[in-house]
Amino acid sequence: MISRKTKYAINALIHLTKRKDEGPILISEIAEAESIPQKFLESILLDLKKAAILASKKGKGGGYYLLKDPKEVNLADVMRLFDGPIALLPCVSYLYYERCDECKDEETCGQRDVFLEVRNKTVEMLKKATLTEIIKREHKLSKEKK
Repeated sequence: MISRKTKYAINALIHLTKRKDEGPILISEIAEAESIPQKFLESILLDLKKAAILASKKGKGGGYYLLKDPKEVNLADVMRLFDGPIALLPCVSYLYYERCDECKDEETCGQRDVFLEVRNKTVEMLKKATLTEIIKREHKLSKEKK
């Protein structure tokens, strides 16, 4: 399960993507629109800024805005930023690899092979899930609902 911090980050990024042509958006506006505690959101947005996904502008007309193109921001990157590895086992993690203590031979481990496949398919799907793709899906689902 993803953390609340990751979920809030995704919600804030989607909000900013939908309003990307409006210029910087105030934290208070994002917090209210997405029902995110403002202090918590400040920390999240700062992390996204440090990761060069967002930028901010101070003063009148200030706020946060997307630095990266929405097509370049995917759920895999956001999840790794806030929750760490996507893999369910440390021995199949791409960025956070650790050998399993009880493993006798990684090359012939059936469990590792299954979880490697799960990780690979999960990461593949999450990388395809860009902010642009998520908004396209929202529009499609809204049309189907009507």
